[in-house]
Amino acid sequence: MLKEKLKDYHIILASGSPRRQQFFKELDLDFEIRLKDVEEIYPNHLQAEAITNFLAELKANAFAEELTEKDILVTSDTIVWHEGKALGKPKDYDDAFQMLQSLSGKTHEVITSVCIKTTAKTDTFFEVTKVTFNPLSDEALRYYLDHYKPYDKAGSYGIQEWIGLVAIARIDGSYANVVGLPVDKVYQHLLTFTV
Repeated sequence: MLKEKLKDYHIILASGSPRRQQFFKELDLDFEIRLKDVEEIYPNHLQAEAITNFLAELKANAFAEELTEKDILVTSDTIVWHEGKALGKPKDYDDAFQMLQSLSGKTHEVITSVCIKTTAKTDTFFEVTKVTFNPLSDEALRYYLDHYKPYDKAGSYGIQEWIGLVAIARIDGSYANVVGLPVDKVYQHLLTFTV
């Protein structure tokens, strides 16, 4: 249905994330992956979804000059929001360990913003999912880091991996959002975007 609706458009997914790319394949869309190096720096006063909205739009604006009339560009950004702080991708093993320690036995929010951009308009939206972790031993955290190396993931974990099976006590909201993209919202926005 969506594929048919977008058949006259060229969809560009500006994400190197294998998980986001897989979601787009599962939506049965024809799309091109186009990447740009964007320095992901945001103003210090921004909080929660204001950060991800800003970064998703920053990534989209990097392509503004090269979009044609039939292009639909999709960018996104995910953070873990915990105790008033944004947790992005870890810098190294120690950073990842500290992040996971801080999440152990507590509830945090996973926030993803998506920006859909054409030459005519920009549509930015976000999803928030609450995730509660069981308490985790240092031994369990080291096992996860040693075996799964989650250095490309916000908050230093992937819900679809071992840690998601053993550590997550509760999830309130979209599972796909925690993986990296609120696919249901992307689908709905793309359906109405070209109207």
